Amino acid sequence: MDALDRVVKPKTKRAKRFLEKREPKLNENTKNAMLIKGGNANLTVTEVLKDIYAVKKPFAVLYKRKNITRPFEDQTSLEFFSKKSDCSLFLFGSHNKKRPNNLIIGRMFDYHVLDMIELGVEKFVSLKDIKNSKCPEGTKPMLIFAGDVFDVNEEYRRLKSLLIDFFRGPTVPNIRLAGLEYVLHFTAVDGKIYMRSYKVLLKKSGCKIPRIELEEMGPSLDLVMRRTHLASDDLYKLSLKQPKGLKPKKKKNISHDVFGTTYGRIHMQKQDLSKLQTRKMKGLKKRPAEKSAEDGGTTPKKSKSA
Repeated sequence: MDALDRVVKPKTKRAKRFLEKREPKLNENTKNAMLIKGGNANLTVTEVLKDIYAVKKPFAVLYKRKNITRPFEDQTSLEFFSKKSDCSLFLFGSHNKKRPNNLIIGRMFDYHVLDMIELGVEKFVSLKDIKNSKCPEGTKPMLIFAGDVFDVNEEYRRLKSLLIDFFRGPTVPNIRLAGLEYVLHFTAVDGKIYMRSYKVLLKKSGCKIPRIELEEMGPSLDLVMRRTHLASDDLYKLSLKQPKGLKPKKKKNISHDVFGTTYGRIHMQKQDLSKLQTRKMKGLKKRPAEKSAEDGGTTPKKSKSA
């Protein structure tokens, strides 16, 4: 039995807290990513991994030592590192004559590889090469995808989902305008994927809404898709399954239209409107003649007493 697979009983409170953090939860923690350097990684691949780590921090782990592994042939080492560092996303960089400047981006499900896509780096501009101000660490980026192929091709559709998973960052309940300062733009055209990152500058416009300008910040990558390892439809559907505790309970007699308006149906007994109490007004007060007509006869006039 593998050392990480056996049942471990905590002996200290610190170990107990550590194991509780890794237990299944209704609301998942922010996904961490591990960045691994292959046994023959060159300077370009190393710089790419460092820049992606700078963008992904603090939800990333960078392995500085070289690891001789081939994810498409043997995935056991990736699964071992995933358990060890509790990471469900990975980026593996390598370089050889057949596949130069190679990146493999993927994600895990239950500590097993779910999806893997191999990308080749054709052009790279690092954070150091662009002499502009940078966003602070941990800034949540805005993701923009341009290109019809992201919605038409199954491989590109899965790549889009993988990139969203990798760069989305933590889930936040509220958003402030000043916090929208980082944009990651992905463009797919002519068989290539262009990754650009910009810093949002809010300029004075003379009105309440500021004028927005984009300033390139880096890193900048020109990528081409190579090999893919996609999960089957059944396994992919299983990975998207939500626990029952997160599903909203259906309420009776409540419906919603396409615009989000809520409608409620109330069941009441039939009302007798003739006995409905209305507002008392002098103009609505019945006269003696009307009362006698309703009674079916005329009432005799009272004689005046002498």
